[in-house]
Amino acid sequence: MVAALTALNRACSRLLRSPNTALFASARAQQPSARIRQNAITAPSRFPAAVAQRQSAHATPRRLFSQTRRRPYQNYHNNNNPHDPHERLRNAKPLFTDGGLRGFIRSPSTHTVAALAFLGAVGFYFYNLQTVPVSGRKRFNCFTEESVEAVSEQQVKRIEWEVERQGGRFLSDWDPRTRMVKRVMRRLIPVSGMEDSDWEVRVIDDPRQANAFVLPGGKVFVYSGIIPIARNEDGLAAVLGHEIAHNLAQHIGERMSGQIGINILLGSFVLLTALWGGAILGTQLFGGTVLDLLFSRPMGRKQETEADYIGLLMMAEACYDPEQALGFWQRMEHMEHQQEAPPEWMSTHPSNHNRIEKIKKWLPEAMDKRAQSDCSGTAAFADRFRRALAQGLIIPVQ
Repeated sequence: MVAALTALNRACSRLLRSPNTALFASARAQQPSARIRQNAITAPSRFPAAVAQRQSAHATPRRLFSQTRRRPYQNYHNNNNPHDPHERLRNAKPLFTDGGLRGFIRSPSTHTVAALAFLGAVGFYFYNLQTVPVSGRKRFNCFTEESVEAVSEQQVKRIEWEVERQGGRFLSDWDPRTRMVKRVMRRLIPVSGMEDSDWEVRVIDDPRQANAFVLPGGKVFVYSGIIPIARNEDGLAAVLGHEIAHNLAQHIGERMSGQIGINILLGSFVLLTALWGGAILGTQLFGGTVLDLLFSRPMGRKQETEADYIGLLMMAEACYDPEQALGFWQRMEHMEHQQEAPPEWMSTHPSNHNRIEKIKKWLPEAMDKRAQSDCSGTAAFADRFRRALAQGLIIPVQ
């Protein structure tokens, strides 16, 4: 009996020391951990909300000190929020399309409006048509003298600001150059027909600028650089008489009126060429320059010629020597050759050579005007010019 038990014990010991038995024991020992992992994997079926919250926490981190989670970057740009400026910009439609613009131009209602506007513009043009007495030139002028003077007030402020901005200054009333200009103006104003204007003389200290101009309302600006070229009061009277003549002939209002017509014509070209894509850009780039060369600059040259004639007779009636105007423009021509001035067709002023030739032609008439004047400062020619302008008459030019 004892021997049998001893043999059974040895057999069990050999069985436990065998490799198969050890692998089995290891698998049994690890079985509880496998159960734990299986329970962890199968846990979402029992707690879906908690697991989803944990996965969301790992996918999208929370912002610091905030209870809301950060939205993914792509959601901001892919939303369809109508208040989002980026979304509204991406979905914006063009204001004008080729098809829509062509349809607008070809619409019968557009043709009706255009025809009525054209007829109204033609009637407005002929209603404001004037005849320049000294040249017989027909011109369009829709601005009154009062409206032009209102505009010139703003221009006076701009000139004063420009002089101060550039570090310039106005000469004092006691400066000899200012006193010289005022003496000439005291003799020209009575023959200008504009004694009621609020005259004011300002001399700008700029020896490099040879220029002078008179704004509507009696605002006189003279650059000191033109005084040495004028040399004396007779030469300065030729310059100031010319500038006063621009106001007497209402040239400023004519220029403003002409600019309205040019802008309307340019806008019509842009509208008509809208049927062809590249034509709009070409009209905008070159249309203004072409119209300026065809209308604005020739009109400016005609105005300068008219002002030369009126100013020459005006200075003669004030008992200044008209021959001094000839000498002044000869000196200006000499300066023109030194500065290489542009050709006449590109300028708003006639060439000094052509001015000299015309003054030579008008000089006998101006000398007669001076001889007939009693030098009392009467505005005989200015009053005659104003009456002719109002009645549409022509003053014969010799």
